[in-house]
Amino acid sequence: MSITSAIVLYAVIWFMTLLVAIPIRLKTQGDMGEVVPGTHAGAPEHHNLRFKAKVTTAVSAVIWVFLFWMISYGPISVSDFDWTSRLPPVARQ
Repeated sequence: MSITSAIVLYAVIWFMTLLVAIPIRLKTQGDMGEVVPGTHAGAPEHHNLRFKAKVTTAVSAVIWVFLFWMISYGPISVSDFDWTSRLPPVARQ
């Protein structure tokens, strides 16, 4: 895996993990009972984005290390997902 592929893989994992983490323990204005006029009741009151970004970074790093190992050295390759036998055979190094 090239350095560019590794960085892109980490960025995709980070953003996907962040989108999963954002709604966890989210307190909305409707939940708190203090809706600011002109805003929706579902608008966040306390979102804790700094903490969620730190947790996202740590979780993404663990997921990225596992996927990097699986892609670079692991037993699973792209050929394992070729159920229609359309890819040419690849020599392993």
